[in-house]
Amino acid sequence: MKIDKLHEWNIKPADAISLQKKLASTIIMKTPKHFSPETVAAADVSFNRFSSVFFSAAVVMWLSEFETIEVRTSVTESSFPYVPGLLSFREMPALETVFSTLETEPDVVLIDGHGYAHPRRFGIACHAGLILGTPTIGCAKSLIVGEYDAPGNKRGDHSPIFHNDEKIGVALRTRPDVKPIFVSVGHLIDLDTAIDTVLSCCHSTRIPEPLRAAHIHANEARKQHK
Repeated sequence: MKIDKLHEWNIKPADAISLQKKLASTIIMKTPKHFSPETVAAADVSFNRFSSVFFSAAVVMWLSEFETIEVRTSVTESSFPYVPGLLSFREMPALETVFSTLETEPDVVLIDGHGYAHPRRFGIACHAGLILGTPTIGCAKSLIVGEYDAPGNKRGDHSPIFHNDEKIGVALRTRPDVKPIFVSVGHLIDLDTAIDTVLSCCHSTRIPEPLRAAHIHANEARKQHK
């Protein structure tokens, strides 16, 4: 898969914050014309606590039946510290590596993390979207910023997430009687289309099937590594 090298990763946290603010202005929250995805990719990163070795997995599936087209894993090392709000500078190099090994060009990408629903409106899904040049969606299991009212209990019910009086994403109920997930724009997609796409990936699960598969493969790669 083609990767756009936006910048070097070996930077200090203060410079990373400045870069986030700069890159946030380049995010496109509009879906390309004739967007009708047939394939979906998802990626996740796994690591042992306090370890700098990251195990990443990327999975490509047919969107209609979740039949797997391709799975890739990689092992990389990160020197960037854990800093709230700077997850992409810690994990994105690993994702960049594994995405670069994919032979399939997916129509849309799901990232385990936030996109626009970020203090500086530039979460890891935004970073991935710019690097991949592909419609990208952030799907997170918890919030890092903003407030929301609980959505209704039916599949597809959602409520807006607000931060500083701006709607930055939604809390989306993917199954009745389970906690919502938090969906936001990454790049090259609008929020309504992002919601519909995520729901189409959650037939019987809380977490989108491609993300679940990526999580499983990343963990397996970590457990098998010696």
